[in-house]
Amino acid sequence: MMPTFHQLRRLKPTTALIALIIFILNNLQSIKATTATTTTKMAAAATTNQANNPQSCTNPTKFDFLTDLRSKYPHQPVFLQAVEEMALSIEPLFSDPVNGNFYKKAFLYLTEPERTISFHVPWMDDQGVQHVNRGWRVEFSSALGPYKGGLRFHPTVDDGILKFLGFEQIFKNSLTGLPLGGGKGGSDFDPKGKSEGEIRRFCESFMTELCRYIDASTDVPAGDIGVGGREIGYMYGTYKRLANKHGEGVLTGKSPLFGGIHLRPEATGFGTVYMAQHAIEDKLKRSLEGTRCAVSGSGNVAQFASKMLIQLGAKVVCVSDSNGVLVFEEGMTNSDLEQIILAKTVERARLSALETRVSGKYIPDHSPWTLPTLNVDFAFPCATQNEIDGKGANLLIQKGAMGVFEGANLPVTTEGQEVLRAHRDVLYIPGKAANAGGVGVSGLEMSQNASRTYWKREKVDVMLKDMMAGIYQQMKDNAGEDGTLEEGCNRAGFLKVAQALKELGWVY
Repeated sequence: MMPTFHQLRRLKPTTALIALIIFILNNLQSIKATTATTTTKMAAAATTNQANNPQSCTNPTKFDFLTDLRSKYPHQPVFLQAVEEMALSIEPLFSDPVNGNFYKKAFLYLTEPERTISFHVPWMDDQGVQHVNRGWRVEFSSALGPYKGGLRFHPTVDDGILKFLGFEQIFKNSLTGLPLGGGKGGSDFDPKGKSEGEIRRFCESFMTELCRYIDASTDVPAGDIGVGGREIGYMYGTYKRLANKHGEGVLTGKSPLFGGIHLRPEATGFGTVYMAQHAIEDKLKRSLEGTRCAVSGSGNVAQFASKMLIQLGAKVVCVSDSNGVLVFEEGMTNSDLEQIILAKTVERARLSALETRVSGKYIPDHSPWTLPTLNVDFAFPCATQNEIDGKGANLLIQKGAMGVFEGANLPVTTEGQEVLRAHRDVLYIPGKAANAGGVGVSGLEMSQNASRTYWKREKVDVMLKDMMAGIYQQMKDNAGEDGTLEEGCNRAGFLKVAQALKELGWVY
């Protein structure tokens, strides 16, 4: 038995040291066995974690120049997934005999944020109890303009998730043609179940810290999951009080009453459908009318993607939330959609509470991508990252799905992407292009604020349609005759930023 602290205190220092050495020598084998057991358990736990999260597995033998990045961020699997997905799409550029080495250096440069800001967010609930959440702003790249990207309030948010979103944002913003850099921010605060007062107090505290880092020419946040017009309004109100600046384009997604732009809430969902429309008409020589479209999620993007699909004559066969799926075999009606929007934006209710108010059937504990009998022509994943895994992608292929258009950011896992890439006849447009309409209209809101002008809804819709058409053309041009739209999207976004880095003298 090891001598206790009190026993050692009663001994002379030399005698105590000898006693410890004797104990260690006598128990060396036991210590080795314990260490080996602990190591084995840790390895087993790591293996189990990898098995339970297959999307977190990256290919350690692919792209040797990313080895250092992998070794630094093994705890940020979704960020590494986003990096490797991008690298796969632009892999031919790395082999270019003239510029290949430069492209590798530019890509590596873009994998590290220029700045990451973290802070605490103290707030008080309705019972007078104080809570403290974490807040971040990842300012990833300013090569093309001020950092631009949303704020996400969700319990899964951490610096790794925000790095993945910020990295994607760089190339998405590049595709819009607007002078926008890439960034992302948010907090692990969960708005679900919170009162109006609690959300307001949290937003005020969050902006009290964030306001010192943002400016119309530096960093312009917007909304994302958990951050809609209400939250943007509370944060902008706090900014106005603190900064005594009014009419500033320092946040986008504002109400038109104080500088916001028409169509911003609809822009991401509408833009995703406009993009799908271009691809379907160009590649498949058909329209969306009469097709069966599966939409996941039931938030802002899913709501307005569904609205535009219905307007174009498509049948929206489902929407979902984290608890289940609301299925409309004959297609969602406008009345159904109104009830969903009311539940999600006013009542803050779950879809399970709507079954008696809509024509659909609620199926708990499923997603649109796990329902074997739901026939689908086109998939619109609009919920969150990694929602379609390899099994879900295979199920879509078996059903005869002709296209996947990402309304969310990186909603398809690595394995799901491999399935879609193996079926090159299936249209696959990643979120960098498909959902770029949201940030595009945010950029237009910044322009509107800077020029102290006001644009009508019809004009903004025309500008959004033109932007999505331009992004589609960039994808086609960069895909070439043999490439896919996914490859064309990523190449177009990367090449523009890489050229900016070169001309700025930041990478050489």
